[in-house]
Amino acid sequence: MPSKGDGAAKETAVGHMTEATQITDAKKRYSAGVLKYRQMGYWVPDYVPKDTDTICLFRITPQEGVDPVEAGAAVAGESSTATWTVVWTDRLTACENYRAKCYKVEPVPGRPGEYFAWVAYDIILFEEGSIANMTASLIGNVFSFKPLKAARLEDIRVPVAYVKTFQGPPTGLVVERERLDKFGRPLLGATTKPKLGLSGRNYGRVIYEGLKGGLDFMKDDENINSQPFMHWRDRFLYVMDGVAKASAATGEVKGSYLNVTAGTMEAIYERAEFAKSLGSVVIMIDLIVGWPCIQSLGLWCRRNDMILHLHRAGHGTYTRQKSHGVSFRVIAKWLRLAGVDHMHTGTAVGKLEGDPLTVQGYYNVCRDTYTKQDLPRGLYFDQDWCDLKKVMPVASGGIHAGQMHQLIDLFGDDVILQFGGGTIGHPAGIQAGAVANRVALEAMVKARNEGRDIRNEGPQILQKAAQFCTPLKQALDTWKDVSFNYASTDTSDYQTTPTLGH
Repeated sequence: MPSKGDGAAKETAVGHMTEATQITDAKKRYSAGVLKYRQMGYWVPDYVPKDTDTICLFRITPQEGVDPVEAGAAVAGESSTATWTVVWTDRLTACENYRAKCYKVEPVPGRPGEYFAWVAYDIILFEEGSIANMTASLIGNVFSFKPLKAARLEDIRVPVAYVKTFQGPPTGLVVERERLDKFGRPLLGATTKPKLGLSGRNYGRVIYEGLKGGLDFMKDDENINSQPFMHWRDRFLYVMDGVAKASAATGEVKGSYLNVTAGTMEAIYERAEFAKSLGSVVIMIDLIVGWPCIQSLGLWCRRNDMILHLHRAGHGTYTRQKSHGVSFRVIAKWLRLAGVDHMHTGTAVGKLEGDPLTVQGYYNVCRDTYTKQDLPRGLYFDQDWCDLKKVMPVASGGIHAGQMHQLIDLFGDDVILQFGGGTIGHPAGIQAGAVANRVALEAMVKARNEGRDIRNEGPQILQKAAQFCTPLKQALDTWKDVSFNYASTDTSDYQTTPTLGH
Protein backbone atom coordinates (compact mmCIF):
# COMPACT_ATOMS: atom_id res chain seq x y z
CA MET A 1 0.00 0.00 0.00
CA PRO A 2 1.23 3.52 -0.65
CA SER A 3 2.55 5.50 2.27
CA LYS A 4 3.91 8.86 3.24
CA GLY A 5 5.23 10.08 6.56
CA ASP A 6 6.96 8.55 9.53
CA GLY A 7 5.96 6.47 12.48
CA ALA A 8 6.98 3.00 11.26
CA ALA A 9 7.69 0.55 14.05
CA LYS A 10 9.67 -2.62 14.26
CA GLU A 11 7.65 -5.85 14.14
CA THR A 12 8.80 -8.80 16.21
CA ALA A 13 5.97 -11.10 15.10
CA VAL A 14 2.78 -10.84 13.14
CA GLY A 15 0.21 -9.06 15.23
CA HIS A 16 2.64 -8.00 17.92
CA MET A 17 4.46 -4.70 17.71
CA THR A 18 7.13 -3.31 19.98
CA GLU A 19 5.65 0.18 19.77
CA ALA A 20 2.68 2.00 18.30
CA THR A 21 2.94 3.15 14.72
CA GLN A 22 0.30 5.87 14.74
CA ILE A 23 1.58 9.34 13.93
CA THR A 24 0.61 11.45 16.92
CA ASP A 25 2.05 14.75 15.79
CA ALA A 26 -1.03 16.55 14.43
CA LYS A 27 0.88 18.55 11.83
CA LYS A 28 2.37 15.40 10.29
CA ARG A 29 -0.76 13.30 10.76
CA TYR A 30 -3.02 15.73 8.94
CA SER A 31 -0.62 16.93 6.26
CA ALA A 32 -2.04 16.40 2.79
CA GLY A 33 -0.98 13.15 1.17
CA VAL A 34 -1.08 9.40 1.68
CA LEU A 35 -0.26 7.55 4.91
CA LYS A 36 -0.25 3.93 5.91
CA TYR A 37 -3.43 2.85 7.67
CA ARG A 38 -1.47 1.93 10.76
CA GLN A 39 -0.01 5.45 10.80
CA MET A 40 -3.54 6.90 10.70
CA GLY A 41 -4.45 5.13 13.92
CA TYR A 42 -6.23 1.97 12.76
CA TRP A 43 -3.60 -0.35 14.27
CA VAL A 44 -3.62 -0.25 18.06
CA PRO A 45 -1.81 -3.35 19.36
CA ASP A 46 -2.27 -2.45 23.02
CA TYR A 47 -6.00 -1.78 22.71
CA VAL A 48 -8.25 -3.58 25.20
CA PRO A 49 -11.78 -3.91 23.77
CA LYS A 50 -14.53 -2.33 25.84
CA ASP A 51 -17.63 -4.22 26.93
CA THR A 52 -19.62 -1.98 24.59
CA ASP A 53 -17.43 -2.66 21.52
CA THR A 54 -18.50 -4.85 18.66
CA ILE A 55 -15.61 -7.21 17.91
CA CYS A 56 -15.13 -8.79 14.49
CA LEU A 57 -12.75 -11.54 13.45
CA PHE A 58 -11.74 -11.22 9.80
CA ARG A 59 -9.86 -13.81 7.78
CA ILE A 60 -7.68 -11.83 5.36
CA THR A 61 -5.44 -12.89 2.48
CA PRO A 62 -3.14 -9.97 1.65
CA GLN A 63 -1.71 -9.53 -1.83
CA GLU A 64 1.95 -10.41 -2.32
CA GLY A 65 4.12 -7.80 -0.64
CA VAL A 66 1.34 -6.40 1.57
CA ASP A 67 2.22 -6.56 5.25
CA PRO A 68 -0.46 -8.49 7.22
CA VAL A 69 -0.60 -5.90 10.01
CA GLU A 70 -1.05 -3.10 7.50
CA ALA A 71 -3.77 -5.19 5.81
CA GLY A 72 -5.54 -5.62 9.16
CA ALA A 73 -5.32 -1.89 9.80
CA ALA A 74 -6.75 -1.28 6.32
CA VAL A 75 -9.74 -3.52 7.11
CA ALA A 76 -10.39 -1.50 10.28
CA GLY A 77 -10.00 1.76 8.39
CA GLU A 78 -12.08 0.95 5.33
CA SER A 79 -14.91 -0.50 7.45
CA SER A 80 -15.13 2.64 9.59
CA THR A 81 -13.80 6.11 8.73
CA ALA A 82 -10.76 5.84 6.46
CA THR A 83 -10.21 6.56 2.81
CA TRP A 84 -7.06 6.29 0.68
CA THR A 85 -5.67 9.73 1.52
CA VAL A 86 -5.59 12.13 4.45
CA VAL A 87 -8.69 14.34 4.64
CA TRP A 88 -8.72 17.51 6.69
CA THR A 89 -12.33 16.97 7.82
CA ASP A 90 -11.08 14.24 10.18
CA ARG A 91 -10.15 17.09 12.50
CA LEU A 92 -13.81 18.07 12.75
CA THR A 93 -14.65 14.75 14.47
CA ALA A 94 -13.69 12.85 17.62
CA CYS A 95 -11.50 10.56 15.51
CA GLU A 96 -10.46 8.25 18.33
CA ASN A 97 -14.08 7.26 18.90
CA TYR A 98 -15.02 6.75 15.27
CA ARG A 99 -11.99 4.82 14.08
CA ALA A 100 -12.26 1.03 14.22
CA LYS A 101 -9.17 -0.48 15.80
CA CYS A 102 -7.32 -3.56 14.62
CA TYR A 103 -5.55 -4.82 17.71
CA LYS A 104 -4.31 -8.30 16.82
CA VAL A 105 -3.19 -10.13 13.67
CA GLU A 106 -2.16 -13.79 13.68
CA PRO A 107 -1.52 -16.44 11.00
CA VAL A 108 -4.38 -18.86 10.40
CA PRO A 109 -3.29 -22.38 11.45
CA GLY A 110 -2.51 -24.56 8.45
CA ARG A 111 -3.48 -21.89 5.90
CA PRO A 112 -0.34 -20.19 4.52
CA GLY A 113 -0.94 -16.64 3.39
CA GLU A 114 -4.11 -16.21 5.47
CA TYR A 115 -4.34 -14.20 8.69
CA PHE A 116 -6.89 -13.57 11.40
CA ALA A 117 -7.41 -9.90 12.19
CA TRP A 118 -9.35 -8.78 15.28
CA VAL A 119 -11.10 -5.42 14.88
CA ALA A 120 -13.06 -3.48 17.51
CA TYR A 121 -15.84 -0.99 16.70
CA ASP A 122 -17.22 1.56 19.15
CA ILE A 123 -20.96 1.22 19.75
CA ILE A 124 -21.60 4.72 18.41
CA LEU A 125 -20.66 3.59 14.89
CA PHE A 126 -23.93 1.70 14.35
CA GLU A 127 -27.57 2.76 14.30
CA GLU A 128 -29.64 1.20 17.07
CA GLY A 129 -31.59 -1.88 16.02
CA SER A 130 -30.38 -1.84 12.40
CA ILE A 131 -28.72 -4.89 10.87
CA ALA A 132 -28.67 -3.02 7.56
CA ASN A 133 -26.48 -0.28 8.99
CA MET A 134 -24.14 -2.69 10.76
CA THR A 135 -23.65 -4.80 7.64
CA ALA A 136 -23.14 -1.75 5.42
CA SER A 137 -20.16 -0.91 7.63
CA LEU A 138 -18.68 -4.34 8.28
CA ILE A 139 -19.05 -5.91 4.83
CA GLY A 140 -19.29 -2.83 2.64
CA ASN A 141 -16.45 -1.61 0.45
CA VAL A 142 -13.73 -3.37 2.40
CA PHE A 143 -14.36 -6.73 0.69
CA SER A 144 -13.51 -5.17 -2.68
CA PHE A 145 -10.26 -3.62 -1.44
CA LYS A 146 -7.49 -4.33 -3.99
CA PRO A 147 -4.62 -4.98 -1.51
CA LEU A 148 -6.61 -8.02 -0.28
CA LYS A 149 -6.89 -11.14 -2.41
CA ALA A 150 -9.75 -12.27 -0.22
CA ALA A 151 -11.50 -11.40 3.03
CA ARG A 152 -14.05 -13.18 5.18
CA LEU A 153 -15.97 -12.16 8.28
CA GLU A 154 -15.54 -15.26 10.44
CA ASP A 155 -17.31 -14.29 13.63
CA ILE A 156 -18.70 -11.34 15.56
CA ARG A 157 -19.25 -10.41 19.22
CA VAL A 158 -22.21 -8.09 19.56
CA PRO A 159 -22.13 -6.23 22.90
CA VAL A 160 -25.03 -6.49 25.32
CA ALA A 161 -25.75 -2.79 24.97
CA TYR A 162 -26.32 -3.21 21.23
CA VAL A 163 -28.18 -6.53 21.51
CA LYS A 164 -30.75 -4.74 23.67
CA THR A 165 -31.68 -2.43 20.79
CA PHE A 166 -33.13 -5.39 18.84
CA GLN A 167 -36.52 -7.09 19.28
CA GLY A 168 -35.30 -10.56 18.31
CA PRO A 169 -37.59 -13.49 17.42
CA PRO A 170 -41.29 -12.62 17.49
CA THR A 171 -42.37 -15.94 19.08
CA GLY A 172 -39.30 -17.94 20.05
CA LEU A 173 -38.63 -21.62 20.54
CA VAL A 174 -40.21 -21.99 23.99
CA VAL A 175 -43.50 -20.25 23.20
CA GLU A 176 -43.77 -22.09 19.86
CA ARG A 177 -43.65 -25.44 21.64
CA GLU A 178 -46.28 -24.22 24.09
CA ARG A 179 -48.58 -23.19 21.25
CA LEU A 180 -48.08 -26.50 19.49
CA ASP A 181 -48.22 -28.53 22.72
CA LYS A 182 -45.35 -30.66 21.45
CA PHE A 183 -42.41 -31.42 23.71
CA GLY A 184 -39.53 -33.85 24.14
CA ARG A 185 -38.83 -34.49 20.48
CA PRO A 186 -37.79 -32.70 17.30
CA LEU A 187 -40.57 -31.32 15.15
CA LEU A 188 -41.12 -32.90 11.75
CA GLY A 189 -41.69 -31.18 8.45
CA ALA A 190 -41.47 -31.60 4.69
CA THR A 191 -40.99 -29.32 1.72
CA THR A 192 -43.54 -29.71 -1.02
CA LYS A 193 -42.03 -31.23 -4.16
CA PRO A 194 -41.68 -30.57 -7.00
CA LYS A 195 -40.84 -27.01 -6.09
CA LEU A 196 -42.57 -25.60 -9.14
CA GLY A 197 -45.35 -26.61 -11.49
CA LEU A 198 -48.11 -28.09 -9.29
CA SER A 199 -51.62 -26.71 -9.51
CA GLY A 200 -53.15 -25.23 -6.37
CA ARG A 201 -55.40 -28.26 -5.83
CA ASN A 202 -52.57 -30.78 -6.17
CA TYR A 203 -50.35 -28.63 -3.96
CA GLY A 204 -53.00 -28.65 -1.23
CA ARG A 205 -53.30 -32.43 -1.51
CA VAL A 206 -49.57 -32.80 -0.82
CA ILE A 207 -50.00 -30.65 2.30
CA TYR A 208 -52.90 -32.74 3.59
CA GLU A 209 -51.21 -36.08 2.96
CA GLY A 210 -47.99 -35.07 4.72
CA LEU A 211 -49.70 -33.63 7.77
CA LYS A 212 -52.21 -36.47 8.00
CA GLY A 213 -49.31 -38.97 8.03
CA GLY A 214 -47.78 -37.45 11.18
CA LEU A 215 -45.76 -34.36 10.22
CA ASP A 216 -46.09 -31.18 12.25
CA PHE A 217 -45.44 -28.77 9.40
CA MET A 218 -45.37 -28.66 5.64
CA LYS A 219 -43.53 -25.98 3.76
CA ASP A 220 -43.30 -23.90 0.61
CA ASP A 221 -39.87 -23.89 -1.01
CA GLU A 222 -37.78 -20.79 -1.55
CA ASN A 223 -38.74 -20.14 -5.16
CA ILE A 224 -42.50 -20.69 -5.08
CA ASN A 225 -44.11 -17.24 -4.99
CA SER A 226 -46.87 -16.39 -7.50
CA GLN A 227 -45.95 -17.86 -10.86
CA PRO A 228 -48.36 -18.28 -13.80
CA PHE A 229 -49.10 -21.93 -13.00
CA MET A 230 -50.30 -21.11 -9.45
CA HIS A 231 -51.27 -17.70 -8.09
CA TRP A 232 -50.28 -17.15 -4.46
CA ARG A 233 -53.90 -16.73 -3.30
CA ASP A 234 -54.85 -20.08 -4.77
CA ARG A 235 -51.92 -21.76 -3.06
CA PHE A 236 -52.73 -20.21 0.31
CA LEU A 237 -56.39 -21.27 0.08
CA TYR A 238 -55.66 -24.89 -0.88
CA VAL A 239 -52.81 -25.18 1.65
CA MET A 240 -54.91 -23.96 4.57
CA ASP A 241 -57.75 -26.26 3.52
CA GLY A 242 -55.29 -29.15 3.78
CA VAL A 243 -53.99 -27.91 7.14
CA ALA A 244 -57.51 -27.64 8.59
CA LYS A 245 -58.55 -31.11 7.41
CA ALA A 246 -55.33 -32.74 8.69
CA SER A 247 -55.64 -31.00 12.06
CA ALA A 248 -59.23 -32.22 12.40
CA ALA A 249 -58.27 -35.76 11.41
CA THR A 250 -55.29 -36.06 13.78
CA GLY A 251 -56.27 -33.85 16.72
CA GLU A 252 -52.86 -32.16 16.52
CA VAL A 253 -51.91 -28.55 15.85
CA LYS A 254 -50.58 -28.42 12.30
CA GLY A 255 -49.14 -25.71 10.09
CA SER A 256 -47.62 -24.96 6.71
CA TYR A 257 -45.06 -22.28 5.99
CA LEU A 258 -46.69 -19.94 3.49
CA ASN A 259 -43.96 -18.14 1.57
CA VAL A 260 -44.90 -14.45 1.47
CA THR A 261 -41.76 -13.40 -0.43
CA ALA A 262 -42.69 -10.96 -3.18
CA GLY A 263 -41.31 -8.16 -5.32
CA THR A 264 -42.35 -5.32 -3.01
CA MET A 265 -42.84 -4.80 0.70
CA GLU A 266 -46.47 -3.89 0.05
CA ALA A 267 -47.09 -7.25 -1.64
CA ILE A 268 -45.34 -9.08 1.22
CA TYR A 269 -47.63 -7.47 3.79
CA GLU A 270 -50.69 -8.25 1.63
CA ARG A 271 -49.77 -11.92 1.53
CA ALA A 272 -48.98 -12.04 5.24
CA GLU A 273 -52.34 -10.48 6.11
CA PHE A 274 -54.16 -12.97 3.90
CA ALA A 275 -52.32 -15.88 5.51
CA LYS A 276 -53.37 -14.61 8.93
CA SER A 277 -56.98 -14.22 7.81
CA LEU A 278 -57.03 -17.89 6.76
CA GLY A 279 -55.91 -18.99 10.23
CA SER A 280 -52.26 -19.74 9.47
CA VAL A 281 -49.92 -19.87 12.47
CA VAL A 282 -46.73 -19.40 10.44
CA ILE A 283 -45.43 -17.50 7.42
CA MET A 284 -42.12 -17.75 5.58
CA ILE A 285 -39.66 -15.31 4.04
CA ASP A 286 -36.49 -15.79 1.98
CA LEU A 287 -33.15 -14.38 3.09
CA ILE A 288 -32.69 -12.64 -0.25
CA VAL A 289 -35.37 -10.02 0.59
CA GLY A 290 -32.82 -8.18 2.75
CA TRP A 291 -32.42 -7.03 6.32
CA PRO A 292 -34.96 -4.17 6.53
CA CYS A 293 -37.65 -6.46 5.10
CA ILE A 294 -36.82 -9.29 7.51
CA GLN A 295 -36.85 -6.95 10.50
CA SER A 296 -40.12 -5.34 9.40
CA LEU A 297 -41.83 -8.69 8.94
CA GLY A 298 -40.49 -9.87 12.30
CA LEU A 299 -42.17 -6.89 13.96
CA TRP A 300 -45.40 -7.64 12.05
CA CYS A 301 -45.32 -11.25 13.27
CA ARG A 302 -44.76 -10.09 16.85
CA ARG A 303 -47.85 -7.85 16.62
CA ASN A 304 -49.92 -10.59 15.01
CA ASP A 305 -48.82 -13.65 17.04
CA MET A 306 -47.34 -15.39 13.99
CA ILE A 307 -44.28 -17.62 13.69
CA LEU A 308 -41.71 -16.39 11.14
CA HIS A 309 -39.82 -19.06 9.19
CA LEU A 310 -36.64 -17.94 7.43
CA HIS A 311 -35.34 -19.85 4.43
CA ARG A 312 -31.68 -18.95 3.93
CA ALA A 313 -32.02 -18.80 0.15
CA GLY A 314 -28.92 -17.30 -1.42
CA HIS A 315 -26.65 -17.56 1.61
CA GLY A 316 -24.20 -19.90 -0.12
CA THR A 317 -23.17 -17.12 -2.52
CA TYR A 318 -21.23 -15.52 0.32
CA THR A 319 -21.00 -18.08 3.14
CA ARG A 320 -19.63 -21.21 1.49
CA GLN A 321 -16.05 -20.34 0.59
CA LYS A 322 -13.56 -20.55 3.41
CA SER A 323 -11.38 -17.63 2.39
CA HIS A 324 -13.91 -15.05 1.18
CA GLY A 325 -17.37 -13.90 2.19
CA VAL A 326 -19.24 -14.11 5.48
CA SER A 327 -19.51 -17.18 7.69
CA PHE A 328 -23.04 -18.43 8.23
CA ARG A 329 -22.45 -18.24 11.99
CA VAL A 330 -22.38 -14.45 11.54
CA ILE A 331 -25.53 -14.52 9.38
CA ALA A 332 -27.21 -16.64 12.07
CA LYS A 333 -26.37 -14.06 14.75
CA TRP A 334 -27.71 -11.23 12.60
CA LEU A 335 -30.90 -13.20 11.87
CA ARG A 336 -31.55 -13.86 15.56
CA LEU A 337 -31.17 -10.15 16.27
CA ALA A 338 -33.30 -9.23 13.25
CA GLY A 339 -36.15 -11.40 14.51
CA VAL A 340 -36.95 -14.79 12.98
CA ASP A 341 -38.37 -17.86 14.74
CA HIS A 342 -37.04 -20.58 12.41
CA MET A 343 -33.79 -20.62 10.49
CA HIS A 344 -32.36 -23.15 8.05
CA THR A 345 -29.00 -24.01 9.58
CA GLY A 346 -27.79 -27.14 7.79
CA THR A 347 -27.95 -30.88 8.32
CA ALA A 348 -24.31 -32.07 8.17
CA VAL A 349 -25.61 -35.37 6.72
CA GLY A 350 -27.69 -34.07 3.80
CA LYS A 351 -26.98 -32.70 0.34
CA LEU A 352 -26.02 -29.18 1.38
CA GLU A 353 -22.67 -27.81 2.55
CA GLY A 354 -21.80 -28.07 6.24
CA ASP A 355 -19.55 -30.28 8.36
CA PRO A 356 -20.81 -31.60 11.71
CA LEU A 357 -18.85 -29.40 14.12
CA THR A 358 -19.31 -26.22 12.13
CA VAL A 359 -23.06 -26.80 11.78
CA GLN A 360 -23.36 -27.51 15.50
CA GLY A 361 -21.85 -24.07 16.04
CA TYR A 362 -24.68 -22.54 14.01
CA TYR A 363 -27.22 -24.39 16.15
CA ASN A 364 -25.56 -23.08 19.32
CA VAL A 365 -25.94 -19.52 18.08
CA CYS A 366 -29.68 -20.13 17.55
CA ARG A 367 -30.46 -21.86 20.84
CA ASP A 368 -28.02 -20.60 23.49
CA THR A 369 -28.83 -18.17 26.23
CA TYR A 370 -25.09 -17.49 26.43
CA THR A 371 -22.83 -18.80 23.67
CA LYS A 372 -19.38 -19.84 24.88
CA GLN A 373 -16.22 -19.65 22.81
CA ASP A 374 -15.76 -23.02 21.10
CA LEU A 375 -12.96 -22.98 18.54
CA PRO A 376 -13.55 -26.49 17.11
CA ARG A 377 -17.10 -25.36 16.28
CA GLY A 378 -15.94 -22.06 14.83
CA LEU A 379 -17.19 -19.92 17.74
CA TYR A 380 -14.43 -17.41 18.48
CA PHE A 381 -16.24 -15.23 21.02
CA ASP A 382 -18.50 -15.48 24.03
CA GLN A 383 -21.90 -14.01 23.18
CA ASP A 384 -24.44 -12.91 25.79
CA TRP A 385 -27.91 -13.00 24.21
CA CYS A 386 -29.53 -11.02 27.07
CA ASP A 387 -32.49 -13.41 27.23
CA LEU A 388 -33.29 -12.73 23.56
CA LYS A 389 -35.74 -15.42 22.46
CA LYS A 390 -34.29 -18.60 20.99
CA VAL A 391 -34.55 -19.56 17.33
CA MET A 392 -35.66 -23.03 16.24
CA PRO A 393 -33.00 -24.36 13.83
CA VAL A 394 -34.19 -26.22 10.75
CA ALA A 395 -32.39 -29.22 9.23
CA SER A 396 -33.39 -29.58 5.61
CA GLY A 397 -31.89 -30.77 2.35
CA GLY A 398 -31.35 -34.35 1.19
CA ILE A 399 -32.18 -36.18 4.44
CA HIS A 400 -34.26 -39.34 4.96
CA ALA A 401 -35.54 -41.65 7.71
CA GLY A 402 -32.41 -43.81 7.63
CA GLN A 403 -30.40 -40.87 9.01
CA MET A 404 -32.69 -40.21 11.98
CA HIS A 405 -30.14 -41.43 14.54
CA GLN A 406 -27.43 -39.16 13.14
CA LEU A 407 -29.70 -36.12 13.12
CA ILE A 408 -30.91 -36.55 16.71
CA ASP A 409 -27.40 -37.34 17.93
CA LEU A 410 -26.02 -34.19 16.29
CA PHE A 411 -28.80 -31.73 17.07
CA GLY A 412 -30.95 -32.97 19.97
CA ASP A 413 -34.64 -32.18 20.36
CA ASP A 414 -34.89 -28.46 19.60
CA VAL A 415 -34.78 -28.71 15.83
CA ILE A 416 -37.20 -29.09 12.94
CA LEU A 417 -36.29 -32.05 10.72
CA GLN A 418 -37.60 -31.49 7.21
CA PHE A 419 -37.67 -34.42 4.83
CA GLY A 420 -38.82 -33.18 1.41
CA GLY A 421 -37.90 -35.85 -1.10
CA GLY A 422 -37.54 -38.16 1.91
CA THR A 423 -41.31 -37.88 2.42
CA ILE A 424 -42.79 -37.19 -0.99
CA GLY A 425 -40.47 -39.66 -2.74
CA HIS A 426 -41.70 -42.59 -0.65
CA PRO A 427 -42.68 -45.55 -2.89
CA ALA A 428 -46.07 -45.92 -1.18
CA GLY A 429 -46.95 -42.23 -1.37
CA ILE A 430 -46.76 -39.03 0.65
CA GLN A 431 -48.74 -40.13 3.68
CA ALA A 432 -46.68 -43.32 3.96
CA GLY A 433 -43.51 -41.20 3.76
CA ALA A 434 -44.73 -39.07 6.66
CA VAL A 435 -45.62 -42.18 8.68
CA ALA A 436 -42.13 -43.58 8.08
CA ASN A 437 -40.49 -40.40 9.37
CA ARG A 438 -42.75 -40.11 12.41
CA VAL A 439 -42.20 -43.74 13.41
CA ALA A 440 -38.43 -43.44 12.89
CA LEU A 441 -38.42 -40.32 15.06
CA GLU A 442 -40.53 -41.81 17.86
CA ALA A 443 -38.46 -45.02 17.91
CA MET A 444 -35.18 -43.12 18.09
CA VAL A 445 -36.34 -40.73 20.81
CA LYS A 446 -37.64 -43.66 22.87
CA ALA A 447 -34.31 -45.51 22.49
CA ARG A 448 -32.34 -42.44 23.46
CA ASN A 449 -34.52 -41.83 26.51
CA GLU A 450 -33.86 -45.43 27.56
CA GLY A 451 -30.13 -44.68 27.55
CA ARG A 452 -29.17 -46.47 24.36
CA ASP A 453 -26.24 -45.35 22.19
CA ILE A 454 -28.29 -44.17 19.21
CA ARG A 455 -25.25 -42.95 17.29
CA ASN A 456 -23.89 -46.48 16.96
CA GLU A 457 -27.05 -48.55 17.47
CA GLY A 458 -29.26 -46.34 15.30
CA PRO A 459 -29.43 -48.58 12.20
CA GLN A 460 -30.41 -51.60 14.31
CA ILE A 461 -33.03 -49.57 16.18
CA LEU A 462 -34.56 -48.45 12.89
CA GLN A 463 -34.57 -51.97 11.44
CA LYS A 464 -36.34 -53.32 14.52
CA ALA A 465 -38.99 -50.58 14.33
CA ALA A 466 -39.41 -51.36 10.62
CA GLN A 467 -40.54 -54.89 11.51
CA PHE A 468 -43.76 -53.36 12.81
CA CYS A 469 -44.10 -50.49 10.31
CA THR A 470 -44.26 -51.27 6.60
CA PRO A 471 -43.82 -47.62 5.48
CA LEU A 472 -40.58 -47.36 7.48
CA LYS A 473 -39.31 -50.64 6.03
CA GLN A 474 -40.08 -49.36 2.53
CA ALA A 475 -38.22 -46.11 3.25
CA LEU A 476 -35.15 -47.91 4.57
CA ASP A 477 -35.16 -50.30 1.63
CA THR A 478 -35.50 -47.43 -0.84
CA TRP A 479 -32.83 -45.07 0.44
CA LYS A 480 -30.63 -47.46 2.47
CA ASP A 481 -27.46 -45.54 3.35
CA VAL A 482 -27.72 -42.85 0.67
CA SER A 483 -25.65 -39.86 1.73
CA PHE A 484 -23.81 -36.88 0.27
CA ASN A 485 -20.56 -37.37 2.11
CA TYR A 486 -18.36 -34.94 0.19
CA ALA A 487 -15.56 -32.96 1.76
CA SER A 488 -16.82 -29.72 3.27
CA THR A 489 -15.35 -26.44 2.09
CA ASP A 490 -15.85 -24.71 5.44
CA THR A 491 -14.28 -26.66 8.29
CA SER A 492 -12.74 -25.80 11.64
CA ASP A 493 -9.26 -24.28 11.67
CA TYR A 494 -8.59 -25.73 15.09
CA GLN A 495 -9.69 -29.35 14.94
CA THR A 496 -10.07 -31.96 12.25
CA THR A 497 -13.76 -32.54 11.75
CA PRO A 498 -14.80 -36.18 12.20
CA THR A 499 -16.54 -37.95 9.36
CA LEU A 500 -20.07 -39.28 9.53
CA GLY A 501 -19.17 -42.78 8.44
CA HIS A 502 -21.01 -44.48 11.26
